[in-house]
Amino acid sequence: MVTITFDTHELVNELESSGLTRQQSEAVVAVLKKAQGDLATKSDLHREILELKVDIVKWVGALMLAQVAVIAALVKLL
Repeated sequence: MVTITFDTHELVNELESSGLTRQQSEAVVAVLKKAQGDLATKSDLHREILELKVDIVKWVGALMLAQVAVIAALVKLL
């Protein structure tokens, strides 16, 4: 995950100068700091996509083998 660095004091002051109270400004900054933990980078997303592709290939391979087994069983019955 990625962390964005920013000057919290400067942001509080900027929010105050735009009309928010000190308490509101600090609350906004606190929420932004908490939200940083949920950010993902492109490499995080690429890694997850790669893992999903591998899982899909495994499932498709297993289903193909199951189909071959079913077809072989049906051929023997006929």
